[in-house]
Amino acid sequence: MQNTEPPITHGPAGRGTAQQPDTDRRALRRAGPRGTSLGICVMLIAQLILGVGVNLYVHVPAADQGHGPGTALGRALTSPPATLAAHAALGTLLLVAAVNVLARALRARHKLAIAASATGLAAIGGAAVSGASFVSDSRAGASMAMAVLTGVALLCYLGNLFAVPPRATAAGQGGRDD
Repeated sequence: MQNTEPPITHGPAGRGTAQQPDTDRRALRRAGPRGTSLGICVMLIAQLILGVGVNLYVHVPAADQGHGPGTALGRALTSPPATLAAHAALGTLLLVAAVNVLARALRARHKLAIAASATGLAAIGGAAVSGASFVSDSRAGASMAMAVLTGVALLCYLGNLFAVPPRATAAGQGGRDD
């Protein structure tokens, strides 16, 4: 019987560590932005649906209007209507997820994924500022900007799905079950 486990070496602290070939680690690192990009695409679609619902069916309370964007975000998260609070919370989570995708793209050193992820993060940030502005003053232009920037972000992360190679499987199929 052959041992298929990677060899164990002793690191600088004298602890035994299993070595994985550099190519395997590099392939895993390069595929990192792919899964998170799929997750953020699902989140963006949910955010777009929530945003349409808020725009069409929810009245922003007068107490939330006329304040700065930071106050508007805080009030949207902590006061009714619940749909607006869910929309604001998901927007905040999208910002965190976008930073995560960009960090993974940087770690993978995948230039196209870095550019798409940075653009997607900028679009989500712009949509967040537009959303806070919409809550603050209810201008239609801010709502339109949110929708357009969400679409731009969605295109960026969909681009990552096509630009980043899938993770290689043990059988060497490249992640496909052909």
